[in-house]
Amino acid sequence: MELSTLDYSFIVVFFAIVLGIGVYVSKKSGKNSSEFFLSGRTMPWWLLGLSMVATTFSTDTPNLVTDIVRSNGVSGNWVWWCFLITGMLTVFVYAKLWRKSNVNTDLEFYEMRYGGKPASFLRKFRAIYLGALFNIITMASVTLAAIKIGGIMLGLEPWETVVGAGLITVIFSALGGFKGVVYTDFLLFFVAMSGAVGAAYYLVNIPEVGGIHALMANENVVDKLNILPDFDNTEVLITLFIIPIAVQWWSSWYPGAEPGGGGYIAQRMLAAKDENHAIGATFFFNIMHYALRPWPWILVALASLVVYPDIASIAEAFPNVAESKLGHDLAYSAMLTKLPSGLLGVVLASLIAAYMSTISTQLNWGSSYIVFDFYKRQVNPNATEKQMVAVGRISTVVLMVLSALFALTLQNAFEVFDLLIQFGAGTGLVFILRWFWWRINAWSEITAMFASGIIVILLAKTSLGDMLFAPETGVFPEWANYPFIVVVTTAIWMLATFLTPPESDATLRSFYRKIQPGGPGWQKVVSDAEKAQEEIVKPGEKWSVPSGVSAMLLGVTLIYSIMFATGYWIYGRTTSALVLSAIALVSGFLLIKAWGRMKEDIL
Repeated sequence: MELSTLDYSFIVVFFAIVLGIGVYVSKKSGKNSSEFFLSGRTMPWWLLGLSMVATTFSTDTPNLVTDIVRSNGVSGNWVWWCFLITGMLTVFVYAKLWRKSNVNTDLEFYEMRYGGKPASFLRKFRAIYLGALFNIITMASVTLAAIKIGGIMLGLEPWETVVGAGLITVIFSALGGFKGVVYTDFLLFFVAMSGAVGAAYYLVNIPEVGGIHALMANENVVDKLNILPDFDNTEVLITLFIIPIAVQWWSSWYPGAEPGGGGYIAQRMLAAKDENHAIGATFFFNIMHYALRPWPWILVALASLVVYPDIASIAEAFPNVAESKLGHDLAYSAMLTKLPSGLLGVVLASLIAAYMSTISTQLNWGSSYIVFDFYKRQVNPNATEKQMVAVGRISTVVLMVLSALFALTLQNAFEVFDLLIQFGAGTGLVFILRWFWWRINAWSEITAMFASGIIVILLAKTSLGDMLFAPETGVFPEWANYPFIVVVTTAIWMLATFLTPPESDATLRSFYRKIQPGGPGWQKVVSDAEKAQEEIVKPGEKWSVPSGVSAMLLGVTLIYSIMFATGYWIYGRTTSALVLSAIALVSGFLLIKAWGRMKEDIL
C-alpha cells in the first residue's frame, strides 16, 4: 500500500507538533522530580481526563477488541467492560483518598499504610515488578500491535516499526516528562478519536460490506451482534459474563483498572489540583472509555468478518506477514488498508497518536516507580532533584528498549491480556480492603502477589493444570481456572494476614490521621487511640463510603445504559435504544444530585 503526499503531510505535521510540545515543556519539566512526574500537582480535571482516555486509546486496544469480537462476538467484550465497576469505585470512593495521601507514586503509599522492613521491601520490589516487568510486558503488547499495523499497512519489517515509532516516542517522553505527556495527550485524543470514527464510517460503507443494514444482516455477523452472551449456552455465559461481572472486576490487578485505583490512573489523580478535580478526571475517563469509544472499533471488527471471514483469508490477502504474527487481531489493520488517500493519513496519524500516548504514559509512570520507589529509596537516598530527573530520563530510554525487544517475540494481543489478568488474579481484594480494614498488613500484599504468580505458573507449566482443567479429563471445567486462582490466592493471603502481626499502633494512627478513611473497619484503631487520649479523627469528618457506593451504582447504571443505547441505535433497534436512553437520563439526574452532596462533604 502506497501513501500519497497528503497522507505523508498529515503524519509529518503530527510528528512535528508532538516533538515541538516535548521540547517546549522540557525546561520546566526538568526543574525537579515533582514537575517531571506530576507537573507540580496543578492539573485540571478535563486535561487529566482527556489524558487518561488518550492513554488507553492504544494501538493494541482496537486489535484486542477486533480479536474478541471475531472470536466471541460483541458480548466477549465483557472481559474488560466489567472493569467499569472498578473504575466507578475509584471515581467515587478512592479518588479523593489518593489525592489526600499527597504521595508522589501509589507505591509510596506502602510506607504510609504499613511499617517496618516488610513495607520497605514491598515498595522497592513492586517498583521493579510493576514499573519494569509488568510495564515492559504491557508496552510490548502495544508495540506488537504497532508491528502488525506497520506490516499490514506499510509493509514494514518488525524492527523498522519498532525503531521508527519508538525513537520519536522515547525522545519526547524523556524531554517533556509528565507535562509533555499530558499536553500531547490533549492533541492525541482528538486525532485518535477522529481517526477511529472516520475509519469506522468509511469501512462500514465500502462496497464489500454494503452499509450498516447489510452489515447487520450478513450471515458472518448476525450471531456476533448480541451485547449480552447467549443465556442458553452455560459455558459461554459463565466465561464471558458471570465471571467478569461477579469475580474479575474486584479480584484482579490490571494496568489502568486496578481495584482501588493505582498505576498511571493514580498518577493522574495525584497530579490533580484537588480532590474534586481528581474525581472529575476519573469520571470523565470512564464515560469516554466504556460508553462511547469502543463502538467504532466494534463496527470495524464486524465489517472485517464480511471481508476477511477467517485467518486464512487474511493470510491470503497479506502473504508477506510472518505466520507467527497471524491472528484475528490483524483484521483491524487489514481493513484500514482499504481507506482512501487523505483519510488514510489521518487514520495512520491517529494510530501513531494512540501508540505514542500509551507508551509515553507507561514510560513516565514506570520511570516514576524506578526513581522514587527504587533509586531514591534503595540506591541514593540523598539524590538531588537534578539526579532524580536524570535517572528518570535514563530509565525511560531503558524501558523503551527492553519493551521493544520483548515485542519482537510476541504473537497475539489477547494472550498478553489474559496473562496479565491471571497474574493479578486474587490480589484485587487486598487493594480494596487496605484502605478500610486496619488488619490488612504488608504481608497480606506480599503473600497475595507471590501466591497468584506462583499458582499461574504451576497451572501453566506443570501437569497440575492439565489434571485440574483439561477439557476432557480435568477435575474442573475449563472456565473454573480463573476462579480457582482467585479463591486459592485469597485464602492464602487471608491466612497470612492472621498469622502475622498487625501494623503498629503508631503506623495505623498516623495513616488514619492523614487519610480519615472512617467506617467500622477502623473502629478498633479509633477506640484504642481514644483510650490513649490521642485524637486522630478530624472534627466534622464524615464517612463518605456509603454515599460513594450509591454514586458508584448510579454511575455504573448511567454508563452501561449509554453504552447499550449507543449500540442499539447503531443496530437500528429503536425501542431498546429509547428505553436505555431514558434509563441513562434518570440515572444521570440522580447521579448529579448524589455528586453534589459528595462535593459538599469534601469541601
